[in-house]
Amino acid sequence: MRILLAPIAMLLLSGCASLTAPACPAGQQPMRMAQLFFGQNIGGKPGISDAEFRRFTDDELTPRFPNGLTVLDGGGQWKGADNKLIREASKVVVLVLPLHGGDVTRKLGEVRQAYNQRFHQDSVMLVTQTACAAF
Repeated sequence: MRILLAPIAMLLLSGCASLTAPACPAGQQPMRMAQLFFGQNIGGKPGISDAEFRRFTDDELTPRFPNGLTVLDGGGQWKGADNKLIREASKVVVLVLPLHGGDVTRKLGEVRQAYNQRFHQDSVMLVTQTACAAF
């Protein structure tokens, strides 16, 4: 059984390495969607205001992604190291980007690093996936 699972796992994981163009309905084109999840606590306490996040968006996101983005208010939760539930307000940024090229991976990494440094965060969660879009 182990021998059979290894090739299947490799096949499934290989899909994560490159984005494959989905078959899109008429009028839509294959794109890449990135979602960034920015926690707003600093040191376990609310700390990043809407005005501060707007400045961060103006300074870091807009110059790298000038074609547009969407910012949503969110709330996350997870179990901390002591097994207690932690809740935190967040901002979710949604970007619809070209499927390939444009140095997107580098730019997303720079944004995440800038946020971590500016607001003393441990991480910014990033989710990417292929999508179909029309403008």
